[in-house]
Amino acid sequence: EGISTLDLFGGTGSISYELASRGAAEMTLVEQDHVTIQFIKKTAKELGIEDQLRIVRGEVFRFMKQCREQYDFIFAGPPYALRQIDDIPLRVFEFGLLKPGGIFVLEHTPRNDYQRHPHFTRMKNYGTTVFSFFTQPE
Repeated sequence: EGISTLDLFGGTGSISYELASRGAAEMTLVEQDHVTIQFIKKTAKELGIEDQLRIVRGEVFRFMKQCREQYDFIFAGPPYALRQIDDIPLRVFEFGLLKPGGIFVLEHTPRNDYQRHPHFTRMKNYGTTVFSFFTQPE
């Protein structure tokens, strides 16, 4: 049984394509923009992963609140101007979206710092881009 993944701000879908290439079995992608979703559908078909990729058209915070599933890996690369970026790690854990042992990665700028978050484990800094890693204890 492969891992299940959730990409919260799907964009072009590149994160999900990467996860598929690494063996993810079930992928969910959340994206608001209709045109972008058409592009993702087309690309997923070309890559032969349309059966593994569930595309949800909607607003991320609403999706998180209504979501009843849990995932092994969650990625969020929100628009850098997103005001509620600090709410994302809070909601991931509040709504129990990660399976025990699961990993959540948040992409953000150095302006944000999550090292005090109780589930924070490490961060990787690439200058203008930072990846903060969180985990759900086993």
